[in-house]
Amino acid sequence: MKTDYTPTIGIECHVQLNTATKLFARVSNDARQAPANTTVSAICFGLPGVLPYLNQGAVELAIKAGLALKAQINEFSKFDRKHYFYPDLPKGYQITQYDEPIIGPGEVDIHVAGETKTIGIERAHLEEDAGKLAHPPGANYSLVDLNRAGTPLLEIVSKPEIKSAAEAKAYAKELYLLMKFAGVSDVDLYHGHMRFDVNVSLAPKSQASLGVRAEVKNLNSFRAVERAAEYEIKRQSELLKKNQPIIQETRGWDEAKQKTVAQRGKEEAHDYRYFPEPDLPPLRVTSRQIETAKTSLKLMPAVIRQQLKSLGVSANGTEALLENIVDGQSLAEYLLAVGRATNQLTAAFTANWLLSAYLAAPASRSLPEAAQLKDIAAMYKTEDQLSSNAAYRLASEAKPGKSMRIEAKRLKLLHSTEAGEIEAVIDQVIAANPQAVSDVRAGQEKAVGYLVGQVMKSATQINPRTARNLLRRKIRP
Repeated sequence: MKTDYTPTIGIECHVQLNTATKLFARVSNDARQAPANTTVSAICFGLPGVLPYLNQGAVELAIKAGLALKAQINEFSKFDRKHYFYPDLPKGYQITQYDEPIIGPGEVDIHVAGETKTIGIERAHLEEDAGKLAHPPGANYSLVDLNRAGTPLLEIVSKPEIKSAAEAKAYAKELYLLMKFAGVSDVDLYHGHMRFDVNVSLAPKSQASLGVRAEVKNLNSFRAVERAAEYEIKRQSELLKKNQPIIQETRGWDEAKQKTVAQRGKEEAHDYRYFPEPDLPPLRVTSRQIETAKTSLKLMPAVIRQQLKSLGVSANGTEALLENIVDGQSLAEYLLAVGRATNQLTAAFTANWLLSAYLAAPASRSLPEAAQLKDIAAMYKTEDQLSSNAAYRLASEAKPGKSMRIEAKRLKLLHSTEAGEIEAVIDQVIAANPQAVSDVRAGQEKAVGYLVGQVMKSATQINPRTARNLLRRKIRP
Protein backbone atom coordinates (compact mmCIF):
# COMPACT_ATOMS: atom_id res chain seq x y z
CA MET A 1 0.00 0.00 0.00
CA LYS A 2 1.55 3.29 -1.14
CA THR A 3 1.15 6.26 1.16
CA ASP A 4 2.86 9.58 1.88
CA TYR A 5 3.56 8.29 5.36
CA THR A 6 5.90 5.75 6.88
CA PRO A 7 4.11 3.06 8.90
CA THR A 8 5.76 1.63 11.99
CA ILE A 9 4.40 -1.51 13.61
CA GLY A 10 5.21 -3.19 16.90
CA ILE A 11 3.60 -6.41 18.07
CA GLU A 12 3.00 -7.75 21.55
CA CYS A 13 2.33 -11.48 21.47
CA HIS A 14 0.81 -13.39 24.39
CA VAL A 15 1.77 -17.07 24.37
CA GLN A 16 0.04 -19.50 26.72
CA LEU A 17 2.68 -21.82 28.12
CA ASN A 18 1.75 -25.50 28.00
CA THR A 19 2.28 -26.31 31.67
CA ALA A 20 -0.01 -28.78 33.40
CA THR A 21 -1.11 -26.21 35.98
CA LYS A 22 -1.48 -22.44 36.22
CA LEU A 23 1.24 -19.93 36.94
CA PHE A 24 0.50 -19.46 40.64
CA ALA A 25 -2.09 -22.16 41.47
CA ARG A 26 -2.21 -25.96 41.28
CA VAL A 27 -5.26 -26.27 39.05
CA SER A 28 -5.51 -27.33 35.41
CA ASN A 29 -4.06 -25.02 32.78
CA ASP A 30 -6.32 -26.41 30.03
CA ALA A 31 -9.86 -25.04 30.14
CA ARG A 32 -10.84 -25.65 26.52
CA GLN A 33 -13.52 -28.25 27.30
CA ALA A 34 -14.18 -27.29 30.94
CA PRO A 35 -17.47 -25.77 32.16
CA ALA A 36 -17.19 -22.16 33.31
CA ASN A 37 -15.47 -21.55 36.65
CA THR A 38 -14.36 -25.14 37.23
CA THR A 39 -10.57 -24.96 36.65
CA VAL A 40 -10.20 -22.47 39.49
CA SER A 41 -8.95 -22.14 43.06
CA ALA A 42 -9.08 -19.55 45.82
CA ILE A 43 -6.02 -17.95 44.23
CA CYS A 44 -7.83 -17.55 40.89
CA PHE A 45 -10.75 -15.85 42.66
CA GLY A 46 -8.37 -13.52 44.50
CA LEU A 47 -9.81 -14.41 47.89
CA PRO A 48 -8.25 -12.66 50.93
CA GLY A 49 -5.38 -14.42 52.64
CA VAL A 50 -4.29 -16.71 49.78
CA LEU A 51 -0.73 -16.53 48.48
CA PRO A 52 0.65 -17.31 45.01
CA TYR A 53 3.45 -19.83 44.46
CA LEU A 54 5.43 -19.88 41.24
CA ASN A 55 5.16 -22.76 38.75
CA GLN A 56 8.78 -23.78 38.03
CA GLY A 57 7.71 -25.44 34.78
CA ALA A 58 6.60 -22.06 33.42
CA VAL A 59 10.06 -20.66 34.17
CA GLU A 60 11.72 -23.52 32.27
CA LEU A 61 9.46 -22.96 29.25
CA ALA A 62 10.17 -19.22 29.32
CA ILE A 63 13.89 -20.00 29.16
CA LYS A 64 13.34 -22.26 26.12
CA ALA A 65 11.30 -19.51 24.46
CA GLY A 66 14.13 -17.05 25.09
CA LEU A 67 16.61 -19.41 23.44
CA ALA A 68 14.29 -19.81 20.43
CA LEU A 69 14.21 -16.01 20.17
CA LYS A 70 18.03 -15.87 20.32
CA ALA A 71 17.50 -13.63 23.34
CA GLN A 72 19.33 -12.76 26.51
CA ILE A 73 18.20 -14.85 29.50
CA ASN A 74 18.34 -12.63 32.55
CA GLU A 75 19.85 -14.18 35.66
CA PHE A 76 17.75 -11.89 37.86
CA SER A 77 14.12 -10.91 37.31
CA LYS A 78 11.18 -10.07 39.53
CA PHE A 79 7.39 -9.93 39.56
CA ASP A 80 5.28 -6.80 39.84
CA ARG A 81 1.67 -5.86 40.35
CA LYS A 82 -0.12 -4.12 37.49
CA HIS A 83 -3.24 -2.44 38.88
CA TYR A 84 -6.45 -2.00 36.93
CA PHE A 85 -10.12 -2.69 37.52
CA TYR A 86 -12.07 -5.04 35.31
CA PRO A 87 -14.72 -7.65 36.19
CA ASP A 88 -12.57 -10.56 34.97
CA LEU A 89 -9.72 -9.58 37.33
CA PRO A 90 -11.12 -10.04 40.86
CA LYS A 91 -7.83 -9.18 42.62
CA GLY A 92 -7.80 -5.73 41.06
CA TYR A 93 -4.25 -6.33 39.83
CA GLN A 94 -2.33 -8.65 37.52
CA ILE A 95 0.94 -10.29 38.53
CA THR A 96 3.41 -9.60 35.75
CA GLN A 97 7.02 -8.48 35.20
CA TYR A 98 7.58 -4.80 34.58
CA ASP A 99 11.09 -3.37 34.64
CA GLU A 100 13.14 -6.56 35.14
CA PRO A 101 11.76 -9.35 32.90
CA ILE A 102 13.12 -12.87 32.58
CA ILE A 103 13.94 -12.46 28.85
CA GLY A 104 15.92 -9.54 27.44
CA PRO A 105 16.73 -8.44 23.87
CA GLY A 106 16.51 -11.00 21.06
CA GLU A 107 15.60 -11.25 17.39
CA VAL A 108 13.35 -13.01 14.89
CA ASP A 109 14.16 -13.47 11.21
CA ILE A 110 11.18 -13.13 8.88
CA HIS A 111 10.85 -13.93 5.18
CA VAL A 112 8.84 -11.63 2.92
CA ALA A 113 8.84 -11.54 -0.90
CA GLY A 114 11.99 -13.64 -1.10
CA GLU A 115 13.95 -11.45 1.31
CA THR A 116 14.99 -11.99 4.93
CA LYS A 117 14.64 -9.26 7.53
CA THR A 118 15.52 -9.32 11.23
CA ILE A 119 13.00 -7.93 13.70
CA GLY A 120 14.35 -7.09 17.13
CA ILE A 121 12.77 -8.44 20.30
CA GLU A 122 12.72 -5.88 23.09
CA ARG A 123 11.83 -8.29 25.91
CA ALA A 124 9.62 -11.17 26.97
CA HIS A 125 8.08 -11.48 30.42
CA LEU A 126 6.01 -13.90 32.45
CA GLU A 127 2.53 -12.91 33.61
CA GLU A 128 -0.81 -14.39 34.55
CA ASP A 129 -3.85 -14.14 32.31
CA ALA A 130 -7.15 -12.62 33.38
CA GLY A 131 -10.55 -14.33 33.15
CA LYS A 132 -13.03 -14.00 30.33
CA LEU A 133 -16.30 -12.12 29.95
CA ALA A 134 -19.28 -13.55 28.08
CA HIS A 135 -22.04 -11.29 26.76
CA PRO A 136 -25.31 -13.22 26.23
CA PRO A 137 -27.21 -11.87 23.19
CA GLY A 138 -29.96 -9.46 24.19
CA ALA A 139 -29.06 -9.52 27.88
CA ASN A 140 -28.24 -6.42 29.94
CA TYR A 141 -25.52 -8.20 31.90
CA SER A 142 -22.22 -10.03 31.33
CA LEU A 143 -20.98 -13.32 32.75
CA VAL A 144 -17.51 -13.90 34.21
CA ASP A 145 -15.59 -17.14 33.61
CA LEU A 146 -12.37 -17.37 35.62
CA ASN A 147 -11.12 -20.62 34.07
CA ARG A 148 -8.37 -18.67 32.27
CA ALA A 149 -7.49 -16.55 35.31
CA GLY A 150 -3.91 -17.34 36.32
CA THR A 151 -3.00 -19.09 33.07
CA PRO A 152 0.77 -18.69 32.50
CA LEU A 153 1.55 -16.31 29.65
CA LEU A 154 4.80 -15.20 28.08
CA GLU A 155 4.37 -11.75 26.54
CA ILE A 156 6.85 -11.22 23.70
CA VAL A 157 7.35 -7.57 22.80
CA SER A 158 8.87 -6.71 19.43
CA LYS A 159 10.77 -3.55 18.69
CA PRO A 160 8.90 -1.11 16.41
CA GLU A 161 10.77 -2.34 13.33
CA ILE A 162 7.95 -3.87 11.26
CA LYS A 163 7.18 -1.66 8.26
CA SER A 164 4.23 -3.27 6.48
CA ALA A 165 1.19 -5.46 6.97
CA ALA A 166 2.93 -8.28 5.10
CA GLU A 167 5.87 -8.09 7.49
CA ALA A 168 3.48 -8.11 10.45
CA LYS A 169 1.89 -11.32 9.19
CA ALA A 170 5.28 -12.92 8.53
CA TYR A 171 6.47 -11.99 12.02
CA ALA A 172 3.35 -13.45 13.67
CA LYS A 173 3.69 -16.66 11.67
CA GLU A 174 7.39 -17.01 12.54
CA LEU A 175 6.69 -16.52 16.25
CA TYR A 176 4.07 -19.26 15.96
CA LEU A 177 6.61 -21.65 14.45
CA LEU A 178 9.32 -20.75 16.98
CA MET A 179 7.08 -21.33 19.98
CA LYS A 180 5.69 -24.54 18.47
CA PHE A 181 9.08 -26.05 17.64
CA ALA A 182 10.55 -24.97 20.99
CA GLY A 183 7.81 -26.96 22.72
CA VAL A 184 6.77 -23.87 24.68
CA SER A 185 3.09 -23.83 23.71
CA ASP A 186 0.58 -25.68 21.59
CA VAL A 187 -0.11 -22.25 20.03
CA ASP A 188 -3.80 -23.07 19.61
CA LEU A 189 -4.94 -19.90 17.84
CA TYR A 190 -8.61 -20.84 17.90
CA HIS A 191 -8.69 -21.03 21.71
CA GLY A 192 -6.51 -17.96 22.19
CA HIS A 193 -3.33 -19.73 23.27
CA MET A 194 -1.48 -17.26 21.07
CA ARG A 195 -2.83 -13.72 20.70
CA PHE A 196 -1.41 -10.62 19.06
CA ASP A 197 -1.73 -6.94 19.94
CA VAL A 198 -0.69 -4.85 16.93
CA ASN A 199 0.52 -1.28 17.48
CA VAL A 200 0.43 0.90 14.36
CA SER A 201 1.64 4.48 13.92
CA LEU A 202 2.20 6.67 10.86
CA ALA A 203 4.52 9.61 10.38
CA PRO A 204 5.40 11.78 7.35
CA LYS A 205 8.30 10.27 5.43
CA SER A 206 10.39 13.35 6.19
CA GLN A 207 9.81 12.96 9.95
CA ALA A 208 12.32 10.98 12.00
CA SER A 209 10.15 10.49 15.08
CA LEU A 210 7.26 8.04 15.32
CA GLY A 211 3.64 9.10 15.06
CA VAL A 212 0.81 8.56 17.55
CA ARG A 213 -0.01 4.87 17.81
CA ALA A 214 -3.21 2.92 18.00
CA GLU A 215 -3.23 -0.60 19.43
CA VAL A 216 -5.45 -3.32 17.97
CA LYS A 217 -6.01 -5.94 20.68
CA ASN A 218 -6.49 -9.69 20.81
CA LEU A 219 -5.97 -10.85 17.24
CA ASN A 220 -5.82 -14.62 16.94
CA SER A 221 -5.00 -15.32 13.30
CA PHE A 222 -2.24 -14.34 10.89
CA ARG A 223 -4.80 -13.04 8.45
CA ALA A 224 -6.36 -10.81 11.13
CA VAL A 225 -2.92 -9.41 11.98
CA GLU A 226 -2.32 -8.52 8.34
CA ARG A 227 -5.81 -7.13 7.69
CA ALA A 228 -5.87 -5.07 10.92
CA ALA A 229 -2.48 -3.55 10.11
CA GLU A 230 -3.60 -2.76 6.55
CA TYR A 231 -6.78 -1.13 7.80
CA GLU A 232 -4.98 0.97 10.41
CA ILE A 233 -2.41 2.19 7.90
CA LYS A 234 -5.22 3.25 5.57
CA ARG A 235 -7.36 4.78 8.35
CA GLN A 236 -4.55 6.79 9.88
CA SER A 237 -3.26 7.89 6.48
CA GLU A 238 -6.66 9.30 5.56
CA LEU A 239 -6.92 11.16 8.87
CA LEU A 240 -3.46 12.69 8.46
CA LYS A 241 -4.23 13.80 4.90
CA LYS A 242 -7.23 15.69 6.31
CA ASN A 243 -5.05 17.21 9.07
CA GLN A 244 -7.09 15.36 11.68
CA PRO A 245 -5.32 14.05 14.80
CA ILE A 246 -4.60 10.40 15.49
CA ILE A 247 -5.92 9.44 18.93
CA GLN A 248 -3.79 7.16 21.06
CA GLU A 249 -6.27 4.45 21.87
CA THR A 250 -7.04 0.75 22.09
CA ARG A 251 -9.07 -0.63 19.21
CA GLY A 252 -10.69 -3.97 18.45
CA TRP A 253 -10.93 -5.92 15.19
CA ASP A 254 -14.37 -6.51 13.72
CA GLU A 255 -13.89 -9.64 11.61
CA ALA A 256 -17.31 -9.39 9.96
CA LYS A 257 -16.79 -5.77 8.85
CA GLN A 258 -13.03 -6.13 8.30
CA LYS A 259 -12.30 -2.94 10.21
CA THR A 260 -10.94 -1.76 13.55
CA VAL A 261 -13.25 -0.07 16.06
CA ALA A 262 -12.40 2.25 18.97
CA GLN A 263 -12.69 0.68 22.43
CA ARG A 264 -11.01 2.94 24.99
CA GLY A 265 -8.21 5.42 25.53
CA LYS A 266 -4.75 3.84 25.64
CA GLU A 267 -3.29 3.62 29.14
CA GLU A 268 0.29 4.59 29.97
CA ALA A 269 2.57 2.74 32.38
CA HIS A 270 1.93 5.20 35.21
CA ASP A 271 -1.81 4.49 34.99
CA TYR A 272 -1.20 0.97 36.25
CA ARG A 273 0.70 1.99 39.43
CA TYR A 274 3.28 -0.77 39.11
CA PHE A 275 5.13 -1.88 42.23
CA PRO A 276 7.08 -5.06 43.17
CA GLU A 277 4.94 -8.08 44.02
CA PRO A 278 5.38 -8.50 47.81
CA ASP A 279 4.22 -12.15 47.91
CA LEU A 280 6.82 -13.53 45.48
CA PRO A 281 10.62 -13.47 45.86
CA PRO A 282 12.87 -12.37 42.99
CA LEU A 283 13.43 -15.02 40.31
CA ARG A 284 16.97 -16.26 39.67
CA VAL A 285 17.89 -18.32 36.61
CA THR A 286 21.05 -20.44 36.80
CA SER A 287 23.45 -21.31 33.99
CA ARG A 288 22.56 -24.97 34.57
CA GLN A 289 18.90 -24.27 33.84
CA ILE A 290 19.86 -22.54 30.59
CA GLU A 291 22.12 -25.41 29.50
CA THR A 292 19.40 -27.95 30.30
CA ALA A 293 16.94 -25.96 28.17
CA LYS A 294 19.44 -25.84 25.29
CA THR A 295 19.87 -29.60 25.24
CA SER A 296 16.11 -30.17 25.17
CA LEU A 297 15.43 -27.93 22.16
CA LYS A 298 14.60 -29.58 18.84
CA LEU A 299 15.77 -28.24 15.50
CA MET A 300 14.49 -24.71 14.98
CA PRO A 301 12.74 -23.60 11.76
CA ALA A 302 15.81 -21.75 10.42
CA VAL A 303 17.94 -24.93 10.54
CA ILE A 304 15.15 -27.04 9.05
CA ARG A 305 14.78 -24.56 6.18
CA GLN A 306 18.47 -24.90 5.32
CA GLN A 307 18.33 -28.70 5.42
CA LEU A 308 15.22 -28.86 3.24
CA LYS A 309 16.80 -26.43 0.78
CA SER A 310 19.68 -28.89 0.38
CA LEU A 311 17.07 -31.52 -0.54
CA GLY A 312 15.76 -29.25 -3.28
CA VAL A 313 12.48 -28.37 -1.55
CA SER A 314 11.15 -24.96 -2.62
CA ALA A 315 10.67 -22.13 -0.13
CA ASN A 316 6.88 -22.37 -0.38
CA GLY A 317 7.01 -26.14 -0.04
CA THR A 318 9.20 -25.83 3.04
CA GLU A 319 6.74 -23.48 4.74
CA ALA A 320 3.86 -25.86 3.99
CA LEU A 321 5.79 -28.76 5.53
CA LEU A 322 6.74 -26.67 8.57
CA GLU A 323 3.17 -25.58 9.25
CA ASN A 324 1.46 -28.97 8.93
CA ILE A 325 1.60 -31.07 12.08
CA VAL A 326 0.82 -34.80 12.01
CA ASP A 327 1.17 -37.15 15.00
CA GLY A 328 2.85 -34.42 17.04
CA GLN A 329 5.55 -33.50 14.53
CA SER A 330 5.69 -31.27 11.51
CA LEU A 331 5.90 -32.83 8.08
CA ALA A 332 9.25 -31.07 7.72
CA GLU A 333 10.63 -32.99 10.72
CA TYR A 334 9.15 -36.21 9.35
CA LEU A 335 10.82 -35.65 5.96
CA LEU A 336 14.22 -35.03 7.57
CA ALA A 337 13.82 -38.16 9.71
CA VAL A 338 13.06 -40.19 6.57
CA GLY A 339 16.13 -38.73 4.87
CA ARG A 340 18.37 -39.61 7.84
CA ALA A 341 17.04 -43.19 7.93
CA THR A 342 17.27 -43.82 4.16
CA ASN A 343 18.97 -41.89 1.35
CA GLN A 344 18.75 -38.81 -0.87
CA LEU A 345 16.59 -40.57 -3.47
CA THR A 346 13.97 -41.52 -0.88
CA ALA A 347 14.00 -38.07 0.70
CA ALA A 348 13.42 -36.41 -2.68
CA PHE A 349 10.55 -38.79 -3.49
CA THR A 350 9.02 -38.27 -0.04
CA ALA A 351 9.15 -34.48 -0.42
CA ASN A 352 7.36 -34.64 -3.78
CA TRP A 353 4.75 -37.06 -2.44
CA LEU A 354 4.02 -34.97 0.66
CA LEU A 355 3.60 -31.75 -1.31
CA SER A 356 1.73 -33.08 -4.32
CA ALA A 357 -0.42 -35.88 -2.86
CA TYR A 358 -0.45 -36.12 0.92
CA LEU A 359 -1.34 -32.50 1.67
CA ALA A 360 -4.26 -32.71 -0.73
CA ALA A 361 -5.87 -35.35 1.51
CA PRO A 362 -7.03 -35.19 5.16
CA ALA A 363 -4.06 -34.75 7.47
CA SER A 364 -5.40 -37.41 9.85
CA ARG A 365 -3.93 -40.21 7.73
CA SER A 366 -0.98 -42.08 9.17
CA LEU A 367 2.47 -41.62 7.66
CA PRO A 368 4.47 -44.48 6.09
CA GLU A 369 7.57 -45.92 7.69
CA ALA A 370 10.93 -44.82 6.29
CA ALA A 371 11.71 -48.34 5.01
CA GLN A 372 8.40 -48.45 3.15
CA LEU A 373 9.14 -45.15 1.43
CA LYS A 374 12.61 -46.41 0.52
CA ASP A 375 11.10 -49.43 -1.27
CA ILE A 376 8.52 -47.26 -3.08
CA ALA A 377 11.19 -44.78 -4.20
CA ALA A 378 13.35 -47.63 -5.50
CA MET A 379 10.48 -49.21 -7.45
CA TYR A 380 9.58 -45.81 -8.91
CA LYS A 381 12.92 -44.16 -9.58
CA THR A 382 15.53 -46.91 -9.83
CA GLU A 383 13.66 -49.97 -11.04
CA ASP A 384 11.09 -48.07 -13.14
CA GLN A 385 8.32 -50.42 -12.00
CA LEU A 386 5.83 -47.75 -10.89
CA SER A 387 4.38 -44.61 -12.42
CA SER A 388 4.41 -41.47 -10.28
CA ASN A 389 0.67 -41.79 -9.63
CA ALA A 390 1.05 -45.43 -8.62
CA ALA A 391 3.97 -44.60 -6.32
CA TYR A 392 2.00 -41.80 -4.65
CA ARG A 393 -1.02 -44.05 -4.21
CA LEU A 394 1.12 -46.78 -2.67
CA ALA A 395 2.63 -44.31 -0.19
CA SER A 396 -0.77 -42.84 0.65
CA GLU A 397 -2.30 -46.26 1.35
CA ALA A 398 0.68 -47.74 3.22
CA LYS A 399 -0.18 -49.60 6.44
CA PRO A 400 2.33 -50.19 9.27
CA GLY A 401 4.39 -53.35 8.82
CA LYS A 402 3.20 -54.04 5.27
CA SER A 403 5.65 -54.86 2.47
CA MET A 404 5.32 -52.24 -0.27
CA ARG A 405 6.50 -54.69 -2.93
CA ILE A 406 3.78 -57.17 -2.00
CA GLU A 407 1.20 -54.37 -1.78
CA ALA A 408 2.19 -53.04 -5.22
CA LYS A 409 1.51 -56.47 -6.71
CA ARG A 410 -1.75 -56.91 -4.78
CA LEU A 411 -3.04 -53.53 -5.96
CA LYS A 412 -1.82 -54.25 -9.54
CA LEU A 413 0.25 -51.07 -9.61
CA LEU A 414 3.43 -52.50 -11.16
CA HIS A 415 4.18 -51.84 -14.82
CA SER A 416 3.17 -54.68 -17.07
CA THR A 417 5.99 -56.79 -18.51
CA GLU A 418 3.80 -58.87 -20.85
CA ALA A 419 4.97 -57.95 -24.35
CA GLY A 420 1.80 -59.15 -26.04
CA GLU A 421 -0.46 -57.18 -23.71
CA ILE A 422 1.59 -54.00 -24.11
CA GLU A 423 1.70 -54.29 -27.91
CA ALA A 424 -2.06 -54.83 -28.10
CA VAL A 425 -2.72 -51.57 -26.21
CA ILE A 426 -0.23 -49.70 -28.42
CA ASP A 427 -1.93 -50.99 -31.58
CA GLN A 428 -5.35 -49.91 -30.27
CA VAL A 429 -4.12 -46.37 -29.55
CA ILE A 430 -2.48 -46.06 -32.97
CA ALA A 431 -5.64 -47.21 -34.70
CA ALA A 432 -7.83 -44.79 -32.71
CA ASN A 433 -5.67 -41.68 -33.33
CA PRO A 434 -4.79 -41.43 -37.06
CA GLN A 435 -4.20 -37.65 -36.98
CA ALA A 436 -1.70 -37.88 -34.12
CA VAL A 437 0.05 -40.75 -35.91
CA SER A 438 0.28 -38.59 -39.06
CA ASP A 439 1.73 -35.73 -36.95
CA VAL A 440 4.39 -38.04 -35.51
CA ARG A 441 5.40 -39.13 -39.00
CA ALA A 442 5.66 -35.44 -39.90
CA GLY A 443 8.19 -34.96 -37.10
CA GLN A 444 5.94 -33.34 -34.48
CA GLU A 445 7.37 -34.62 -31.20
CA LYS A 446 4.44 -33.34 -29.11
CA ALA A 447 2.18 -35.83 -30.82
CA VAL A 448 4.26 -38.68 -29.35
CA GLY A 449 3.53 -37.35 -25.86
CA TYR A 450 -0.16 -37.19 -26.66
CA LEU A 451 -0.18 -40.82 -27.77
CA VAL A 452 1.74 -41.91 -24.66
CA GLY A 453 -0.96 -40.18 -22.61
CA GLN A 454 -3.64 -42.17 -24.42
CA VAL A 455 -1.75 -45.38 -23.70
CA MET A 456 -1.56 -44.51 -20.01
CA LYS A 457 -5.29 -43.81 -19.93
CA SER A 458 -5.95 -47.20 -21.45
CA ALA A 459 -3.57 -49.08 -19.17
CA THR A 460 -1.72 -47.22 -16.43
CA GLN A 461 0.40 -50.30 -15.69
CA ILE A 462 2.41 -49.79 -18.87
CA ASN A 463 5.76 -48.09 -18.41
CA PRO A 464 5.58 -44.67 -20.17
CA ARG A 465 9.15 -45.05 -21.47
CA THR A 466 8.33 -48.47 -22.92
CA ALA A 467 5.17 -47.05 -24.48
CA ARG A 468 7.06 -44.16 -26.06
CA ASN A 469 9.72 -46.43 -27.56
CA LEU A 470 7.14 -48.88 -28.95
CA LEU A 471 5.03 -46.09 -30.45
CA ARG A 472 8.03 -44.63 -32.26
CA ARG A 473 9.09 -48.02 -33.64
CA LYS A 474 5.62 -48.85 -34.89
CA ILE A 475 4.86 -45.40 -36.39
CA ARG A 476 8.33 -44.73 -37.83
CA PRO A 477 9.90 -48.14 -38.41
